[in-house]
Amino acid sequence: MAILYDAASKTLSLHTRNTTYQMQIGATGHLLHLYFGRRVDAVHMDYCIIPSDRGFSPNPYEARYTREISLDTLPQEYPGANSGDFRVPALDCLSANGAVGTDLRYLRHEIRAGKYALPGLPAAFAGAGEAETLSITLGDAATGLEVELLYGVFEAADMLTRAAIIHNNGTSAVTLNRVGSLCLDIPFGRWELLHLHGRHSMERNAERAPLMRGMQTVESRRGASSHHHNPFVALLEPAATETRGECVGILPLYSGNHRTDIEVDQTDSVRVVSGINPDMFSWQLTPGDSFAAPEAAFCFTDEGLGDLSNRLHRFIRRHIIRSPWKDRCRPVLINSWEAMLFDFDADRVMRLAEQAAALGVEMLVLDDGWFGARNSDLEGLGDWTPNAAKLPGGLKPLSDAVHALGMKFGLWIEPEMVNEISALYAEHPDWALTVPGRNPAFGRNQLVLDMGRAEVVDYLYGVFSALLRDEGIDYIKWDMNRNMTDVYSRALPPDRQREASHRYMLGVYDLLDRLTTAFPEVLFEGCAGGGGRFDAGMLHYTPQIWCSDDTDAIERVAIQLGTSVAYPASTMGAHVSVCPNQQTGRTVPFGTRGIVAMSGTFGYELDPAQLTEDERRQVRAQIDRFHRWYDVIQYGDLNRLTELADRGDFTAWEFASPDKSRALLNVVTTHTRANHPGAHVRLRGLDPGAMYKIDEICYEGCVNPSMDVPLDGAALEGRVLSGASLMYAGFTLPPLMGDYPGAQVSFIRVDTDGGVG
Repeated sequence: MAILYDAASKTLSLHTRNTTYQMQIGATGHLLHLYFGRRVDAVHMDYCIIPSDRGFSPNPYEARYTREISLDTLPQEYPGANSGDFRVPALDCLSANGAVGTDLRYLRHEIRAGKYALPGLPAAFAGAGEAETLSITLGDAATGLEVELLYGVFEAADMLTRAAIIHNNGTSAVTLNRVGSLCLDIPFGRWELLHLHGRHSMERNAERAPLMRGMQTVESRRGASSHHHNPFVALLEPAATETRGECVGILPLYSGNHRTDIEVDQTDSVRVVSGINPDMFSWQLTPGDSFAAPEAAFCFTDEGLGDLSNRLHRFIRRHIIRSPWKDRCRPVLINSWEAMLFDFDADRVMRLAEQAAALGVEMLVLDDGWFGARNSDLEGLGDWTPNAAKLPGGLKPLSDAVHALGMKFGLWIEPEMVNEISALYAEHPDWALTVPGRNPAFGRNQLVLDMGRAEVVDYLYGVFSALLRDEGIDYIKWDMNRNMTDVYSRALPPDRQREASHRYMLGVYDLLDRLTTAFPEVLFEGCAGGGGRFDAGMLHYTPQIWCSDDTDAIERVAIQLGTSVAYPASTMGAHVSVCPNQQTGRTVPFGTRGIVAMSGTFGYELDPAQLTEDERRQVRAQIDRFHRWYDVIQYGDLNRLTELADRGDFTAWEFASPDKSRALLNVVTTHTRANHPGAHVRLRGLDPGAMYKIDEICYEGCVNPSMDVPLDGAALEGRVLSGASLMYAGFTLPPLMGDYPGAQVSFIRVDTDGGVG
């Protein structure tokens, strides 16, 4: 069993293949955290807690004469507020009599097979025999609150999950002001914080900094997980690199206002509390009601950040993404936006489709502007019927014509938003989030619908289910192009307005759940002005998310590798776009753009009619190469061969198949220098005892300045090298000269007689 209880010592141990998480029911009934790290069997680690009298750290009533037991210094599983622990709490509530806080004591626990689920929220799932659940109930005698702590143990995946459900078993309403999903107390060691910060069109930059004494916070108050501070955080020992060192990763499954506090206390212990952001949040819990906090997944490794990332990648692909498309080859698409913006009609769309089909593109996506009176972002949003002037026959004739080319047909939608100039707003102005008596703030000329209202979700489900049922839609790009302001719901009384933001997310999840359940064959892609809601909660419903509105390949190298710290390549929407790039004005070789884009879901964001004949040839070659290496890119391990903090001349990453039979090396030069020694990297994920043939070397945009001719990799192709030599001695590419050149090198394991292994 993965979960063990020892009655004599009152310890609960959660074991995965390589890790142990242990807790104990303390002498005063408080649930104490003992250990999280490399697997340790048959040992109760309560010896790590040394009772100590620390001034101004109060004692529980039962220990009032000892002065050596204090909640202020003990590592805990789920601390309450105002009960003797001055560190950040996991639960903060207000009783009907005005009293703040709780004193949570152990009541009971249950071990059961399978993985728990959460009402109305995304959560990891498991097949038969893949997970166990530990449920621990803590109680507060004064309020009648019971807190059910839920632990999911995925033994083979080396992952744990945490969630909490608050039950009001008392006689009076209680207001929840903070409900954490996870609390992790780490009593020993020195740690650094790694988080993913950014902005629109430059999301998820990895930043690493030492923990300071006091509080560091990663949060969003924008109504979405945000472009600016992704919910994922990691703690790394200072010496940790991609390949060695202790790392703890925490991945919340929530897409709204989130907050993770990392506090270093007076004893240098670290406490991490993660959950819904308490700013702009409260929840009135009436007697008999329950509140579920979102789930967080987490893991430990002592084999470096690369191993942490790949554990998270495998877990997301297998246990978080539920779409059937997670195991299917997704079509190479072309999106109409950069080619046509709002200016199109059915004939122009068909010309785009015909030209793309001739190049091997497999799906056309019609972006913004197909509905209502939508000729700019000023009007029409919310009126989800085809624009009669652009599409006089509606969507069905167009989708039929695209299907006749052998292509799939996709559509852009933005369900959660509305223009002030629209039939929907004219009929239901109360459906928008606006504060009475105040002019609302606008973003992209639009307002936010109150997704916490059942009638809004029901209306949207009716509209979009009809589209998916009747119009031949194979793919949906689900966008969200502004963050939330003026958060006020006309469906809630004044004393419950701070529930509106979380109710909004519950409504979004409800709509996503209903549509993806009713139409499992439709491929859904998430989007929020690019990567403004790139999180594990959305991935539960949409197996891929548009990674960023910035399609500049050089910017995308940093964006996609930062994203890869927590999220797999198969989730990253990535396209080859035009140059000069519309976001940066930079010009990058077409082949380099292909290398970067095929490190995600792959597609194009351009007008094929504007391509040169050489670029058309490259499109065909890129699509062919992507298909040949699809399984390795989408399902293999992603190895960052240059450190995230390395600001050197080139960036290198590699995809290695799980069975170690194939590897794809990618190198992009970001700073070309004279007299350069070349790019040297050590591959990972190979079998050191096996032999590997260099299958193909593709140099992109590389020029030998002295000869003014492209580099040719044919001299090395076919050469056989050992896995040990490639991983330990490494592999060297010649100097890649030119403007942002790149290279892609494929390796295939061979038998000792030279055949493919």
